[in-house]
Amino acid sequence: MFWYVFSIVLIVASNVLYNICQKSTPQNANPFSALLITYLVAAFLAFIMFKFSHADKGLFQSFKGLNWTSLALGVAIVGLEFGYLMAYRAGWKISLGSLVANIALALMLIPIGILFYKEGFDINKIFGAVFCVIGLILINK
Repeated sequence: MFWYVFSIVLIVASNVLYNICQKSTPQNANPFSALLITYLVAAFLAFIMFKFSHADKGLFQSFKGLNWTSLALGVAIVGLEFGYLMAYRAGWKISLGSLVANIALALMLIPIGILFYKEGFDINKIFGAVFCVIGLILINK
């Protein structure tokens, strides 16, 4: 139960910090130099966390257990980071940009969850999705 709650709290707290940082990145800063520093810090932290994880294999040995998803995730993360940075530079408000993006994301993940992961989608979820669409319309008016 701890990880069930803690993981969501961590996601929300990290997303708050993430959006504040993205919105606060200086307008004149090169977005790719900002991303480079971001990923260097992330790589360093991931390395430290790996060392403290008491892994049964060494760092390079542990790479053998990976597949294409780590590479694809790297591409997705760069797109995500660059997209948010440019959205805020284009004038999206911090209170709306993330909300619109996350609602749209949730709506796009519905068919993926149903088709590829065999997740159920009952009447309550249908109503929730409809309200999300209504919310997107109202927010963007």
